[in-house]
Amino acid sequence: MVIRETKQDRIFNFFNVLFLILIFVLCLYPLWFIIIASISNPDLTNSGQVWLWPKEVSLDGYKALFADDSVLRGYLNTILYTVGGTCVNLAVTLPAAYALSRKDFVGRGFFTKMFLFTMFFSGGLIPTFLTVRSLGLYNNPLVMVILGATSMTNIIISRTFFQTNIPDELREAAEIDGCSNARFFFRIVLPLSVSIVAVMALLFAVTHWNGYFTAMIYIRSEEWKPLQIIMRDILMESEFNAEMLMQGGDTAGALQQTLRTAEQIKYALIVVSSIPVMIFYPFVQKHFVKGVTVGAVKG
Repeated sequence: MVIRETKQDRIFNFFNVLFLILIFVLCLYPLWFIIIASISNPDLTNSGQVWLWPKEVSLDGYKALFADDSVLRGYLNTILYTVGGTCVNLAVTLPAAYALSRKDFVGRGFFTKMFLFTMFFSGGLIPTFLTVRSLGLYNNPLVMVILGATSMTNIIISRTFFQTNIPDELREAAEIDGCSNARFFFRIVLPLSVSIVAVMALLFAVTHWNGYFTAMIYIRSEEWKPLQIIMRDILMESEFNAEMLMQGGDTAGALQQTLRTAEQIKYALIVVSSIPVMIFYPFVQKHFVKGVTVGAVKG
């Protein structure tokens, strides 16, 4: 049986598709503008002449950015922090969420309230700093992996996913066959929870990749600084050099070139720091949508 669309349905679908296309363009255009601005003449960009296609293509911003070896070192550090930190996050969050989802877990209510307490109250920056220093983690790359090993929000999402997708009957059948709790979790629960694992991995990875505050407070060695801090230093240095040229009365040509390069570096920084996440996201998009909708807290 074929249901024919009425005139009102066709009109609604037309405007609905038109509205979605408009939203898509509004979301995509800022990303596109940053890309074309990073390879266009900064003078044309600032004057508003660059809005759809790049003009007078120049890679000076990228050349100046990658001329510094610290950028590649920061990339490597950030990758290590992201991969290591995400593994630690998953190793802590998923078992905790599964334990809290078990109705037979002794002390379930107490531990849930204790974890929830951390969502509203924290020790503060100074006590945390003193604790990190006393543990020998100050200016130690391990602080980027260990600090913030989990999030109660993500534990709640994962716990709800386990409660709604792992039936008690499955666990009871496994227990009858002699399956231990640990074996049940690793051999049965995790393979059935690919969606929520992908969601948690993406959320934690993006947090580590974009994180800069922890490194700014606890990392002092140039050798261990992540990409975000190094890019911040490069941008600040470019702006500082431009201001010094302006105050020092150097030639107008040198000043203009420095300002133009600093403007391109600003856009190149955004592109360079965003590409890995943009490449990684499409591979987990389907799991991300399913995991968030299924694992969300339902009323």
